[in-house]
Amino acid sequence: MIAEKKFLKPATVSEALEAVQQHKDNFSFIAGGTDVMVNKFQGNHDASCLIDLSGIKELKQIILDQEYLKIGSAITLDELTKDPDVKKSVPVLIETARAIASPIIRKTATVGGNLLCDNRCIFYNQSEWWREAVGYCLKCDGDICIATGGKKNCFSKFVADLAVSLISLNASIEIVGPDDKYLLPLEEIYSGDGVNPHKFSKSSIIKSIRIPIHRQMRSVFKKLRQRETMEFSSLTTVTTIDQSGNIRIVLGGVDPRPVIIEGTDADDIQELIKKAVKKPRIVDNDVFSRLYRKEMIEVYLQHSFQELIS
Repeated sequence: MIAEKKFLKPATVSEALEAVQQHKDNFSFIAGGTDVMVNKFQGNHDASCLIDLSGIKELKQIILDQEYLKIGSAITLDELTKDPDVKKSVPVLIETARAIASPIIRKTATVGGNLLCDNRCIFYNQSEWWREAVGYCLKCDGDICIATGGKKNCFSKFVADLAVSLISLNASIEIVGPDDKYLLPLEEIYSGDGVNPHKFSKSSIIKSIRIPIHRQMRSVFKKLRQRETMEFSSLTTVTTIDQSGNIRIVLGGVDPRPVIIEGTDADDIQELIKKAVKKPRIVDNDVFSRLYRKEMIEVYLQHSFQELIS
């Protein structure tokens, strides 16, 4: 017997959380669908109930005050690139969003969806028959990491570009669940486990992202990929310095979680770059080699600091 499939489109966050309680055994949230639907097509996602958040107005607001910029999680990447408050206060987010996928995809892909984009690996993100032929890995019920040959850890890469930029900006996220609501630094939702990369409740919703613009931060964004559209990141770097001289370097695409290196403008910049090159757990699970991606971390950061200092 074929399992019944359901598609629900709540009008409010409360309705969405009620739907979760009714279908909590096998559901998934969806907004733009640019990650979920591709994974379903590849056989990597099998939820019988999809709960569409794209029509919830309270998730589609951008609010600016003197201290914070607040971005709703259902804002599309295209809307983000056109918002005057984002352009005025954190232009690096516009550059980041424009470097994600293609113009058509950005019209449906959302901010929250990008933050929760599943980790990727060249051996996992393939068709089901391809994975069966090459052998199942740890991320799809196998017993080995094909990229490393190990049996304990999955090193699928973290590819959420917006998260890299937002973490460099010290962003926090507002999470709403069936029983609670709380705020926490964005980086805390990433586990570092390639199989289960997110560590907040599946039944919770990211309502908004909050960026402390009163710190007057300047950022430089760099991204490595084969083509300027469509490709997920092989390496993303964002380097940010605030008005007090605090430096935050964040890397994506080279580890199962975002890699963060912190310092100040009083530190030796070359030592900070060395830490950034050494810290990621890079493996050969990308079209670019491990060695090349490691070398490009140094190249990108050297260029980033030159731009920030000039």
